[in-house]
Amino acid sequence: MYSTLCTVPMAGTLQTLILTPPTTKTPPLRHRSRHFASNRAFFYVPSITFNRDRSFRRPIAALDRSDQRDGNGDKVDRVSGSASGLSWEKPLLNFASKNFLPLALVGGVLLGLANPGLGCLADRYYLSKFSTFGIFIISGLTLRSGDIGAAAEAWPVGVFGLVSILMITPYFSRAILQMQLHPQEFVTGLAMFSCMPTTLSSGVALTHLAGGNSALALAMTVISNMLGILIIPFSISKFIADGVGVSVPTEQLFRSLVLTLLVPLILGKVLRESFKGLGDFVDQNRRLFSKLSALFLSLVPWIQVSRSRSLLLRVKPAVFLVAIGMGVLLHIILLAFNALAIKSFSAVSGGDKSIFSKRENASALVLVASQKTLPVMVAVVEQLGGAFGESGLLVLPCVVAHLNQIIMDSFLVKFWLPKDLSSSNAKVN
Repeated sequence: MYSTLCTVPMAGTLQTLILTPPTTKTPPLRHRSRHFASNRAFFYVPSITFNRDRSFRRPIAALDRSDQRDGNGDKVDRVSGSASGLSWEKPLLNFASKNFLPLALVGGVLLGLANPGLGCLADRYYLSKFSTFGIFIISGLTLRSGDIGAAAEAWPVGVFGLVSILMITPYFSRAILQMQLHPQEFVTGLAMFSCMPTTLSSGVALTHLAGGNSALALAMTVISNMLGILIIPFSISKFIADGVGVSVPTEQLFRSLVLTLLVPLILGKVLRESFKGLGDFVDQNRRLFSKLSALFLSLVPWIQVSRSRSLLLRVKPAVFLVAIGMGVLLHIILLAFNALAIKSFSAVSGGDKSIFSKRENASALVLVASQKTLPVMVAVVEQLGGAFGESGLLVLPCVVAHLNQIIMDSFLVKFWLPKDLSSSNAKVN
């Protein structure tokens, strides 16, 4: 009986507030609320004033949040229902955004295996060359001159990084070529991969996440890729061609790499410096351009796998797992070599006071100098025209090795971060 009395006045209150516009006279609502004064804990009615801004908003909000019942008498919570409907979408979208490059590369491989016809059609119209051109135009557009100049202080570390990337690590290709697999293109592809410069974006991004010297990482990335265009033809000819027994047209390869890599890189940089508004737009949308570059890169394994699908399906899974293990082992060896080298340089050049001993510089060198880039590798394979074997078989283990090095280094960065946070907290305390 009491609940009926409570419900009827309250329904009248809500109906009066929604349907009746505010008036200058005090409505007969206030004296009704006195009947509930002694039972505030059971049913609370907020005090209501009838100024123009608040008289309609609060009852409507109350209606939106109030419990509603369906035909069966069950409660219907529209707000929580919509939130639960979106609860799985937001984490999924965040995961896809943070891991766009690996997902794009894996998606390209799977699409090539599932429907090779589209990839073969794209290859017929030279889409892979267009994608390589697009990648390096974007690299030029996103290249900031100030970041390179900020690395001048750590130039000895940068010089050693360039020597490691372009002159020392290619020697590991000779050890890789001693492996015997069928198809042998898996081994040759990984050996070529060890002769490549560093990654175009992931090394810099991981250095930033680790709290390292991002300017130094960017300088090593840019310079190694530009010098790599000049050095790679000779590295391939010396380390790979001799081991495989194939002669490489070094001069022709050099011209091709200049046209497909260096020219678009310089063109992108010139466009950035010529139009100030363009540079600002690129800096404000770096994530968009990074995803666009990843999309261009994913076209490469899609086309290569589509072309070589029939051969790939004949490869035994055990052989492919061995090739994956070789890529993982190569990256571990490069990480260990660069970490040991920077420890040695730090010991002989002043110990803790050495520029090599600074954690920011050490993390930048270890991450950047231990990674190898996939786009340049693909461009080299394209220009060789099958001289070392089937292009898809050469590229596929390198795609997996590229993904593995990003995943492994991301775990390495997460391992570094807790130590950095604990040391900073100790200094504060």
